[in-house]
Amino acid sequence: MNSSIVLGIIWHLIGAASAACFYAPFKQVKKWSWETMWSLGGFFSWIILPWAVSYILLPNFWAYYGSFSFATLLPIFLFGAMWGIGNINYGLTMRYLGMSLGIGIAIGITLIIGTLMTPILQGKIDMLFGTTGGQLTLLGVFVAVIGVGVVSYAGYLKEKALGIKAEEFNLKKGLILAVMCGIFSAGMSFAMSAAVPMHEAARALGIDPLYVALPSYVVIMGGGAIVNLGFCFIRLATRKSISLRADMSVTKSLLLTNIMFSIIAGVMWYLQFFFYAWGHASIPIEYDYMSWMLHMSFYVLCGGIVGLILKEWTGVGKKPVRILIIGGLVIILAANIVGLGMAL
Repeated sequence: MNSSIVLGIIWHLIGAASAACFYAPFKQVKKWSWETMWSLGGFFSWIILPWAVSYILLPNFWAYYGSFSFATLLPIFLFGAMWGIGNINYGLTMRYLGMSLGIGIAIGITLIIGTLMTPILQGKIDMLFGTTGGQLTLLGVFVAVIGVGVVSYAGYLKEKALGIKAEEFNLKKGLILAVMCGIFSAGMSFAMSAAVPMHEAARALGIDPLYVALPSYVVIMGGGAIVNLGFCFIRLATRKSISLRADMSVTKSLLLTNIMFSIIAGVMWYLQFFFYAWGHASIPIEYDYMSWMLHMSFYVLCGGIVGLILKEWTGVGKKPVRILIIGGLVIILAANIVGLGMAL
């Protein structure tokens, strides 16, 4: 396995670790509605940071985006909006199924769809099934799904041991939302594939290969931002139980604290895809669709590790922790199988 592939896998691991930790600052936000907190963090992660980073990278910000036709930018934007819909459904899935079951189903589906549909859309289906490298990457995806399932089962045992239940458990509604989340969240993988012309244009401007995907986030995350912020603003305007004015009327010290933690969460969220871009750039172009599989599986792996570090598994017994470790090892095995497939 060459050093570039190994480095790409490491960058994806770092990005996934940031994704697994980003919600921790949100837990420090007090007396705010979820919609206000999510909107502020999202405004930084989906709008401020993508625009600021791109403005720094590009020699002429407006000329770069103006060089692309509407036909080029529209699918990128729409795939970003598709991912935004999945983002909302992700939160609702947790509400009706609980964390472990919801994550297992949602991440498993988006891992499969986002990974396999991309090469199909790119016309690489023959390479996927007809070469040794492609077959190994397929095996890696299969093993990763098993790993995600094992970790999710460990999470289910943890929740059961601690007496944690979904807010409004509803299996039928939860399963429908989990499937929708899995399908729509894969929009990020599709968007990255559609944004290849933007990456190539950035490379032609002399931008470091590690950063060429970052300018496309202005369009991708712009689509996701409209969906997420629109959803939150509509709820703030129509729900009697929540109010932006009430959220802003908390004490000054708490207001500043809430703003700070929401922004930190937004920055951490953005960093997952900052390093995703680095990992994506280090993966051989014929296997760029594997970036999504690595990100999603590492997200589940890092989520388990973060839970152990934060002592969320204290008092659950040895069996759930043992199963969690086994699931983590399976995911690591999957990453190695994928890396070997890309190296052939």
